[in-house]
Amino acid sequence: QVQLVESGGGLVQAGGSLRLTCAASGRAFNMYAMGWFRQVPGKAREGVICNSKHGITYYLDSVKGRFTMSKDHAKSTVYLHMNNLNLEDTAIYYCARRLGRCSDNKNEYRSWGQGTQVIVSS
Repeated sequence: QVQLVESGGGLVQAGGSLRLTCAASGRAFNMYAMGWFRQVPGKAREGVICNSKHGITYYLDSVKGRFTMSKDHAKSTVYLHMNNLNLEDTAIYYCARRLGRCSDNKNEYRSWGQGTQVIVSS
């Protein structure tokens, strides 16, 4: 069974940076799209950004120019690089995996990590 393990969350001041890590177990890493979602209490989980062999897709205009993703194929790991963080970025961040292309529909992702908390303070 595939496991996704996130790490790297924490408390950061507004304007600061964090890098989240999502390590995937299993094989055929390159066949999957890896997405990052986030959720705040009382709100639906929303797609943030996704990386597949077709490239990077942004699902939130508010993170364009501030967030990006990278992959380390040798480690089956993806990273979410978050810069110039603001208070609205406070959320639990989840990585997820689906076969093929990226999608902002969370129901199309079969594997999820446990989530990592990001708190941005003023």
